[in-house]
Amino acid sequence: MKLKKPLLYAVIAGVNALSLTAALALTLTGGAIARSQSYNRSAEKWDRDGESTQISCFFSEDAGFTTDSVYALRAEMQSKLSSAINDPNGKLPETPDAYSTPIGTGYVTADSIKNAEADITAVGGDFFLFRDFKRLSGAYFTEDDLMQDGAVIERSLAWKLYGSPNVAGQQIYIDGAQFYIAAVIDDPTDKYEKLTADENPRVYVSYDGAASLPQVQYSAENGGYGMDGGSEAPAKLTKITCYECIMYDPVENFAYNTVNKYLKNMYNGRYSAVNNTERFKPSRMAKAYKKRPLLAVRRDTLVYPYWENASRIAEFKLAPMYFWRTVCFVLPIITAIWLIWQGSRLVKRNGLKLISAVIEAYKKAVYRRRQKKANI
Repeated sequence: MKLKKPLLYAVIAGVNALSLTAALALTLTGGAIARSQSYNRSAEKWDRDGESTQISCFFSEDAGFTTDSVYALRAEMQSKLSSAINDPNGKLPETPDAYSTPIGTGYVTADSIKNAEADITAVGGDFFLFRDFKRLSGAYFTEDDLMQDGAVIERSLAWKLYGSPNVAGQQIYIDGAQFYIAAVIDDPTDKYEKLTADENPRVYVSYDGAASLPQVQYSAENGGYGMDGGSEAPAKLTKITCYECIMYDPVENFAYNTVNKYLKNMYNGRYSAVNNTERFKPSRMAKAYKKRPLLAVRRDTLVYPYWENASRIAEFKLAPMYFWRTVCFVLPIITAIWLIWQGSRLVKRNGLKLISAVIEAYKKAVYRRRQKKANI
């Protein structure tokens, strides 16, 4: 039994309304998940004009990417930018970058003799520019500091040691090595970050500061873990497992292709590069739906920090959301095309009648307006 036209049109309108409502709901939910992974939006904070791209690179333990490698990569990026921009004044946009590596777990002791176990990460460059940490007290250390003995600790560790987050300037000892608390940051609050972060609180120290830690000293003596040292030279941490940069993008994908091509030639199979700026775009996520299992199963030996693992979970969630969001738009688009086609047929068949009707309606409206003024 065929549906009557009015009922058929009502059903089509209802299904279209449901499709658009579902698409809107998926868009809002997906947008909230993407915004929660704020570390991927460092380029937005750095370049308000939106002309730069954030790129993150992750390396295996044996990749051999070191602090010396950073200088070579910086030179490559500046060379490519110079060729692409060809500025007669010789000025190039800044390319801030950062690097880090986990050192391991250590015991942190306060002057109060209280101690707690914590995960230690060595950081360099503009590391805190790329992190959306909520700073509770103090100020971040930088590479320009005269003394490199500052440490940034999480709120939970500050409470364990001193019973307060307002302890910037206080002394701590990491496995016996003395540091001062440069800043206290909040613990991870995003649900994905809390899921991927270890239970231990975190401590961040500079690469130079890490040289005083027993873990680095021991590794240097044994010639391992990308650390240089020995009896004639002090220990020096050189290994990098995470590198990040914000690069000016004169054309689409220029920055990502520049970094990825260089690393592929040097570290093929031992690294992964991510375009953070484009990462959660709906079109990209919809296409990634078929590759979703690869997001859940890691077959590589790369070292991912907790904030990257959190973003990978977000990708796993977003891929099906944006795929079905795209599907929800199919029927409304088909309906819109059908309505346009029907409208064109109507105009073609009754074009002159419609034009005459419009002109007649306009004349009547003008006549009524004049009559109304005459009566006044």
